[in-house]
Order: sequence, then structure tokens, then C-alpha cells
Amino acid sequence: MSPSAVMGGRAQGPGVYKDKSKPTDIRTSNINAAKAVADAIRTSLGPRGMDKMIQAANGEVTITNDGATILKQMNVIHPAAKMLVELSKAQDIEAGDGTTSVVIVAGALLEAAEKLLQKGIHPTTISDAFQRAAAKAVEILTEMAMPVELVDRDSLVKSASTSLNSKVVSQQSSLLAPIAVDAVLKVIDPARDTNVDLKDIKIIKTLGGTVEDTELIEGLVFTQRPANVNGPRRVEKAKIGLIQFCISPPKTDMDHNVIVSDYAAMDRVLKEERTYILNIVKQIKKSGCNVLLVQKSILRDAVSDLAIHFLDKIKVMVVKDIEREDIEFVCKTLNCRPIASLDHFVPENLTSADLVEEMPSGTTRFVKVTGIHNPGRTVTIVVRGSNKLVLEEADRSIHDALCVVRCLVKKRALIAGGGAPEIELCLKLADFAQTVTGVDAYCYRAFASALEVIPMTLAENAGLNPISTVTELRNRHAQQETTAGINVRKGCITNILDESVVQPLLVSTSAITLASETVRSILKIDDIVNTMGQ
Repeated sequence: MSPSAVMGGRAQGPGVYKDKSKPTDIRTSNINAAKAVADAIRTSLGPRGMDKMIQAANGEVTITNDGATILKQMNVIHPAAKMLVELSKAQDIEAGDGTTSVVIVAGALLEAAEKLLQKGIHPTTISDAFQRAAAKAVEILTEMAMPVELVDRDSLVKSASTSLNSKVVSQQSSLLAPIAVDAVLKVIDPARDTNVDLKDIKIIKTLGGTVEDTELIEGLVFTQRPANVNGPRRVEKAKIGLIQFCISPPKTDMDHNVIVSDYAAMDRVLKEERTYILNIVKQIKKSGCNVLLVQKSILRDAVSDLAIHFLDKIKVMVVKDIEREDIEFVCKTLNCRPIASLDHFVPENLTSADLVEEMPSGTTRFVKVTGIHNPGRTVTIVVRGSNKLVLEEADRSIHDALCVVRCLVKKRALIAGGGAPEIELCLKLADFAQTVTGVDAYCYRAFASALEVIPMTLAENAGLNPISTVTELRNRHAQQETTAGINVRKGCITNILDESVVQPLLVSTSAITLASETVRSILKIDDIVNTMGQ
């Protein structure tokens, strides 16, 4: 056989032949998986969106409209679909609201990318063009935005209630939105702060009553009832001490059994215990403390029955078993330091409040501290609900509303809602695409028309004809009506600002940026490799 034939045979070997269809298949499969996730939550967008009922493996049921929550609880197997779950989580962390929109936009962009791929445009080209288009979109949105001052409480309330409109508790948005706004304004200094630490706003859920009984409390609420048997239930001019040691007989370091053989020794043991506890109680009385907060102890009871008996006698209200993670919040609210040993239990380490009282709430009772002297910047929201599902959803909705107000603190600008910014972007980007040459023009146009998915879905979920609604919306925007949007309540297109449907700029810009980043990542994948499990 001639050498060339041998060479020819080798040239056809496995190293050279490349299956061109595989990357395409992988890309198609990734895009389809991600689109399936986006389609699954499309119906829950907007005020007329439906809710999802999620049943976990352990039988727990959740009813929610929050995109991030739905996706977090869905059991997603496909790696590309998992990226969309991560995407909604990222939007939740960044903006807190718009978790459904961001996934729907990503799904639409993927669909647009798929059509471009079929035209034979290279994935990297599409990916880079999408990045530039997203940057341009953010620029256009920023130009459209209206600046807002934090003193303008009405605007803040409007944007908080817009985020609540699509939730299960939308009927109560007129009550919950102001609560969210006031809570954020209480914990920040509007002049200086550019972010809000939501840890400073504690949300306590109690069953009983309805969502309308939700209230904002300036002060501190403990979910436990006082530990006293017949001690005070209401203390005015309270002197509060937060202790991290136990008022109960000490335990040995190791597991020892002490066998006591005669009564005299037993009496001595009990007497020692009594003296030990009396000594602590005397010190508490001496410092003038009349409300005692005790951190939960892992090893033993934080307060023994005998100690409670003595504390009842000296009229001290006791709240025990405060969780370790709550200690920081309690300290911040009361502006005090926890007392770790008896020697430090002195009047200087106590803090004062006007009133500490036990309050009934539904089926439970809790302790409420109000009128704290020099309080820290924290507030508590007590959420009420008639059943567990409503209560959980109210909690999630308030979290979303708080996040919306936080977005406005971070970036003080508002834009219209109701699909108006997306259509505006669509038109402006399409105009911009006219000025670009080459393949980019295609990609920009595809990016622009993909954004129509939001008004389209809003119209669909509201039972309107999506095509005619979006077409009319486009015409209105083409006539420079930049704030025309879909009015879901009236089922037509109106100036959405009259309906006070507004959202923070940050929600939209972060949604577009994050969605296009995710789409770029998915486009650049051309193979999925499974590793061997070790």
C-alpha cells in the first residue's frame, strides 16, 4: 500500500472528523429547557396573573405568586434550566421584585437567539450583540426615569403597592404598602444611606386575625409569653436587662450521677441550690431591673422553676428562651449590650423603656416593648393571617414591598409600569438598530422585539387580545406617549401614571442586565460533559 494511502487513512481517523450537529443539538436542548421554565411561570405575571400551588415531597403546601419562590421549590433537573432558577434568585437578591419578569425576559431572549442561530449567525456574535443591546437598554431606561426623593412618601407607597398588586394579598395593598414604606424610612437616614439592611426590619408571623390586622411596631416584640407564673403582666417604666447566663442550678461538666444517701445531704444540696439562685436574684433586685430577657441555653433550662418563684416575688417580668440569632437585633433595638456574667449585672448595663406588656394575638400571647429610651434604628412588623398559607404569602409579599422601597433608596428613580418601559425600549432599540450595520442590526432587532414579551404576557393574563393590545401600545408609544401602558383594571391602554402604577428603575435595569447575562452564558455552551461520580 502506498504511503499516501496510509496517510489518507490516518487523516480520516477519529481526531479530525467532527460532528457538527452535536453543538447545535446541545444548544437547542439548553434553549428549550430554559424556555420551558420561563413558560411555566409566565402565567403568574402581573396583577391578573395566576398563583401556583406547590406541594413539597413532605406534603407541605405553598401558594405563591413570587417567581423566585416558585422556581426555588420546583425540582429542576436540567443544568440550563437551573441557570434560570439561579437568575431569579440573583434578581431577588439584587432588587427583590421582578423575579418573574426576569425569567420571562430571559426566555424571550433565548427564543430570539434561537431564530438568529437558525439564520446561521455565530453564537458569540449574538452573545456580544446582546450585551451591547442590554447596555443600550439600560441607558434608555435611565433617560426615561423620573427622579424621586425619599421625602416624597406618596411615590414610595405607589411603587410598593404596584409590587403588591400581583400578589395573593393584593386587596390589602393599601394597608401593607404604607407599612413597608414607613418601616424602611424608620431604619434609614434618608440623607446619608444608599442601602437598607433588611435585617433591621423584623417580620413576625402570628396565626389568627386577618392580613388587615398586620401592624408596624416601633419597638420590640417577643413571640413568647412571659415565663412568670404569677408575676407582672405589664411593667411601666421598665428597666430591661438582657442576660446570657442561666438562673438555674449549675450542671457538672461531665455526666455525673451523685447518689445522695441521707436526707441531711439532700437538704444541703437543695439549700445550696436555693442560696445560689437567691444570690443571683438579689443582684437582679439590687440593680433595679424589672424586666429580664434571658438567652436560650443549649445545656439546661435558662430559668428554673425556683428562680421564677423568686423573680415573681420581686415582681420581675421574665422573657426566656430568646434565640441566639435574635440577640443582635434585640441589642440593636434596645441599644444595650448582653450581660454575660453576674458581676456585670449593674444598673449601667440596663436599658429603659416606657412600657413592657403582654398582648393577646390570635391564639397566642406575646410580649411587646414600646417607648424605648434612645432606641436603635429598627422596627418590627407583626403579620397576621387566618391560615398558614396566607400568612406565608403575606410575609413574602411584604418582603417584596420592602425590597422595592430598598431599590428606591439605592437608586432614587422611578419608571412607569404596565409594560410601558418595555415597549419604549423595543421602539428605541429598533431605531438604534437602523444605525448599525452588519449582523449586529439583526441581533439588536431581535433583542428589541423579545422585550415585547412582558406587555404581551400582561395582556394575555388579563384576558385581553395580546396582539391588538401590543400593537395599539406600540402606536401610542410611536406618537411619543412614553407612559402609555396596559391598564389591567380597565382592560385598555391608558397613561399608566394616572393609575399610579410605577416601579423602581433598579428593578427593570437589573432584570435586563441579569437576563441578558444568563442568555449569553447559555448561548456560549456547546457541550455538556458528565463527570464520573467519585
